[in-house]
Amino acid sequence: MPLDVEAAVIANRHLSSDYNVLELAAPEIAARVEPGQFVMVKPRGQQDPLLRRPFSVFEILRDGSRGVIGLSLLSKRIGLSTRRLYDAQAGDHIRCLGPLGKPFVPVTPPTEAWMVAGGVGLAPFATLAEALTQRGTQSRLYYGGRSAADLFYLDWFERLGVELVLTTEDGSRGLHGRVTVPLERDLATGRNICLYACGPEPMLAAVARLAATSNHRVQVSVERVMGCGLGGCYSCVIPVRHGNRTHFVRSCVAGPVFEGQMIDWSTT
Repeated sequence: MPLDVEAAVIANRHLSSDYNVLELAAPEIAARVEPGQFVMVKPRGQQDPLLRRPFSVFEILRDGSRGVIGLSLLSKRIGLSTRRLYDAQAGDHIRCLGPLGKPFVPVTPPTEAWMVAGGVGLAPFATLAEALTQRGTQSRLYYGGRSAADLFYLDWFERLGVELVLTTEDGSRGLHGRVTVPLERDLATGRNICLYACGPEPMLAAVARLAATSNHRVQVSVERVMGCGLGGCYSCVIPVRHGNRTHFVRSCVAGPVFEGQMIDWSTT
C-alpha cells in the first residue's frame, strides 16, 4: 500500500529558469521505491489546484552512511502546480503519496540496457541506472533536448558508468536532431539490448516502432495526466492491445511502465 506523508523540503536546486530538483524528506516512501515508480504531490495548505500532480521519483537520497533519507523530483515549471514546486523553499511541506505504479524491470548481463529520454523524461532513469549498475548491466542513455541548456545531470550518469549519446534540436550539444536518429542507427548493430523510454508520447511511439523493427524488447513509461494516481478517477487511460482488440486501461495502476508493443499508438 502507498504511504501518504507530509514531507519537508530538504533543498530546492534550480537547474535553469524552468527546471528544478526538489528534495523531500520522505524516507518511508523512498525506501520502497522501485525504478520507474511515481508519487503524487501537492504543497501543503494549497487549494488551487485542488488535485495532486504525478512525478516520477528522480533520486533516492542517502546520508553519509548510505541510509535512505528521502527522494527528489525533477520538475519543469509549466503551470500553477509546477510553479509552486519551483518556488518551494527548504522547510516548506509537501503532501506526498507513494510509491505508486508499475516499475521498470531491470535487465541483467549479457543484455545491455539503452535508456531513451526526452526532457523531463529523464526523471525515472536515475533510479533505473543505479539498479542496472548494481546488476553489472552495461547501460547507455540517449538523451535529447531543445538545446544544451535543457540537458541535465550528465556528470551524474557518467559517474555511474552510463555511456551518453546526446542530441539537441538546435545542435548546441551532441548530435543535431531528434534522439531517435542515433538510436535507429545504433540498433542496427545487432546487439542484445532492452530499451527503456520516457518522454513525449510521439517519441515513445517512435522508439516502440524502432524496437519492433529491430526485434528488441522495449519498456516505456507514459506521462499521462493523472487526477488521483490510484485508479479511481479514470483520467489517465491509455489504449492497449489485447489480441486483435484494443481496450483502455488506467496508466496509474496498469503502468506507468508498459511493454511498448502493448500500447496501441495509433489511437494515443
